Amino acid sequence: MEHDTLSHTQIQRIAGRLDRSVVLVGMMGVGKTTVGRKLAGLLGLSFVDADEEIERAAHMTIPDIFAQYGEPYFRDGERRVIARLVGNSETHQVLATGGGAFVDPATRQLILDRAIAVWIDSDLDTLVERVGRKDNRPLLRGGNPREILARLHAERAPLYAHAPIRVISAHQPHGVTAHMILKAIDAWL
Repeated sequence: MEHDTLSHTQIQRIAGRLDRSVVLVGMMGVGKTTVGRKLAGLLGLSFVDADEEIERAAHMTIPDIFAQYGEPYFRDGERRVIARLVGNSETHQVLATGGGAFVDPATRQLILDRAIAVWIDSDLDTLVERVGRKDNRPLLRGGNPREILARLHAERAPLYAHAPIRVISAHQPHGVTAHMILKAIDAWL
């Protein structure tokens, strides 16, 4: 069965084969942060949320950065933070990125060159349900979330597809998605 969990020994074998960080990419609402925490726990690695690191570096929230300086300024800071986080070849971690990070060509290339990029994808209904739980998404303000998410997914999917690994996150526990990612990484390595 596809959703069987891996044993501790199998996970340790995969963790031992990792030669760089795992970077989770995909739309807002696919569960990059929650799945990333589970994945890091399984692998015995630290977990880092790029958005939290950006807010810490800027001393501002992401909605405030967008409002005050605009998206291009935010993307530039995001790229610098991600470069710092994946730049250390000694320390491997699981990194969750914001939905637009992998869309930026320079950030995408940086991730592809220095990490294992995993695209977590989801259907539109799942995304709408998940992002409806929070109102801190600057790109969803002032519009119909379903229409905005559909447009963003259509625009971004061809770029996310550059990630060598793709896992579908549906209505399943995040631990199941984490195990699916582990299996996909194992097959890819």
